[in-house]
Order: sequence, then C-alpha cells, then structure tokens
Amino acid sequence: MFTGIIQAIGSVRALEPRGGDAHLRIQSGALDLADVREGDSIAVNGVCLTAIAVGPEGFAADASAETLGRTTLGRLKAGDRVNLEKALALGDRLGGHLVSGHVDGVGRVRARERAARSERFTIEAPPGLARYIAEKGSICVDGVSLTVNAVDENRFTVNIVPHTLGATTLGDLGEGAAVNLEVDLLARYLERLLHRSEADPSGPGISLGLLARAGFLK
Repeated sequence: MFTGIIQAIGSVRALEPRGGDAHLRIQSGALDLADVREGDSIAVNGVCLTAIAVGPEGFAADASAETLGRTTLGRLKAGDRVNLEKALALGDRLGGHLVSGHVDGVGRVRARERAARSERFTIEAPPGLARYIAEKGSICVDGVSLTVNAVDENRFTVNIVPHTLGATTLGDLGEGAAVNLEVDLLARYLERLLHRSEADPSGPGISLGLLARAGFLK
C-alpha cells in the first residue's frame, strides 16, 4: 500500500523489452533506499513494482504485459522522470489516501490553465472509470494523491499547488499527456458489494435501499 505522497523524483535509466514483458532500471534520485530490500514494493508513476535488484543509486524491476498494457510504463524511455514512493509502513503518516499501486487505466490531460498560484488540470478518464470519480473524492494521478474539484461526465478537474508541481512530475505534463489513474479503493469495493446485493436481494450486504435509509442517498 501507498499514500500518494511522492517521496522523490527518479529517472529511467533503461527499459528493455523481454518477450512481451519489460525490464526497467530506475535511478532513484533522492529516494533513500537504505531500508529497501529485494522483493520490496516501490511505486513508479503510481505503478506498484517489485524491486528485484537494489543498489546505492537505484533499483531494477520487471513489468508484465498486463502492467504495460494498462499503464504508461511501456511508453517510458531512458531519461524520463518518474514519481517514486516506497511502500507504506505501519506507523507512517497517511498524508494522502490509501493507494494500492494497481492502476485502473490511462487518462489524458485535456487542459491546463493557471488558477491563482496553482494550475488547474482537466483530465479525461476512460469511460469505464468515470463512475468511480466523485467531486471532492480522492484520485491518484501518476502516483500523486489528489482531490477531485469537479466532474463532468468522464472528465474531472484537479488543482495542483506549487509545492506539488515542483515535488512531482505533474509540472512536466502538457495537454495530451497520458497519465496513470487509480480510483478510490472504497468506490470499487462498494460497487462490488452493491452488485452482490442486487444479485441476491434477500442476502446480507449493502443495497441502495440500505444506503438511502442510512442517509447516504437522497
């Protein structure tokens, strides 16, 4: 698990195709790897990868065909900057929101504009993900925990403050850029529970009627 609070910006040293999969070597920048061992998880642009080799200046990881097809990792090239976060440890501060590192799909930046000292991004999500995105809810964009400002069909807006622009790669993004999206974990599990309840209305579980009676729906 992760929090969506980026700990360092690293860079791609190499991405080597290997029979449909890919082998990545990542330069870790200011990320402290002293407590990282082989087999530990590190999020790269929001994608949970397993470190298979760790050195003083970086680590290596493999990405499966599934990961390459569902994320932007396969589009990376040597020199590209990437957001890095080590896995959450018990007792760590949860400054963002709970993030699994399992990317749901790739979105597109459709607009970027000034909003006082911040930047307002409009991002288009794949149609299948739009129903999980709610105003003032949480979303992870390239590994960064953000609050959704507004939703319009399958597009949503987020405001990026100056600190986040400088401490992550979001400041590099322009119109048309592809980004990894992970929706809120709670939204996905709630939908699953609702589907189970609709299939068996007499069984235990969460239903729309129960949510309405509890005051969550009008």
